[in-house]
Amino acid sequence: MKFLSYNIQYGVGLDGRFDPERIARSLEGADIIALQEVTRNFHRNGNADLVAIFRDLKPQYFCAFWPACEIDAGSAIENGRAVDRRFQFGNMILSRFPILSTRLLPLPRTRTISPINPQRGATEALIDTPSGPLRVYSVHLDHVYPAERIAQISYLKARAISYGIEGGAMTGGADFGFDELPHPDDFVLMGDFNMVPESPEYCAMAGTRDAFYGRSLRLENPVDALAHLGRLTPDSYSWIDPANHSKRMHLDYCFLSSGLVPRLKDAWIDFDAFGSDHLPVGFELA
Repeated sequence: MKFLSYNIQYGVGLDGRFDPERIARSLEGADIIALQEVTRNFHRNGNADLVAIFRDLKPQYFCAFWPACEIDAGSAIENGRAVDRRFQFGNMILSRFPILSTRLLPLPRTRTISPINPQRGATEALIDTPSGPLRVYSVHLDHVYPAERIAQISYLKARAISYGIEGGAMTGGADFGFDELPHPDDFVLMGDFNMVPESPEYCAMAGTRDAFYGRSLRLENPVDALAHLGRLTPDSYSWIDPANHSKRMHLDYCFLSSGLVPRLKDAWIDFDAFGSDHLPVGFELA
């Protein structure tokens, strides 16, 4: 099974061109895809409905989308009827396999005066994969304030690890005539974490590194797929500054629960993708 995460910057590439078809080509071959910065009614891409566009571009994939942030974008009374126009900014999951349940996890945030600080979130999807049910999260963390990212990571990890105790989108579904949903221990957290390797936020996510033993496998700490396979190097990057292409950082990750690590087969960054200021990051499970 191949997994891919891609912050698509509302469909606009390094060349300033809006081209969702170009992004879709970079997603080919993946079984489960996590997208970030998916928008509706955003003036920077002609008010495109990217949820509908990617549904059409990937018609054989099941879809889950949640806007973490939604604000008015020109609602009005027209011909005697209220017409809602709302800017939506969120995360999407596309899956070749059925999505059993989905929900939004709003992440902690604090008010800013400047710069912008939209509500961030993680879209959770419980997916019925050929290897059994699996939880997948498409994640987008704050881009400015390290302390806020650490708070968001703490909250996100608690929800992922405590899933079996808290339950997901629904428990006791028999009251509504639904079968009880599975509660798998294993999960995948993919997305734009807006942190660099070995930063305090990264260590809050993956655990600190011991001078002798390195980073041990622990239930409480998800595992960075690239780093675990030795593919995360000082030259790695997943973001390119649109204003200065020589400025690059590694900001995007695929984290796995420790139970999935024995199945980890490959991990990569797609350096040939130019549909966004970010690059796709992926991994494969045997």
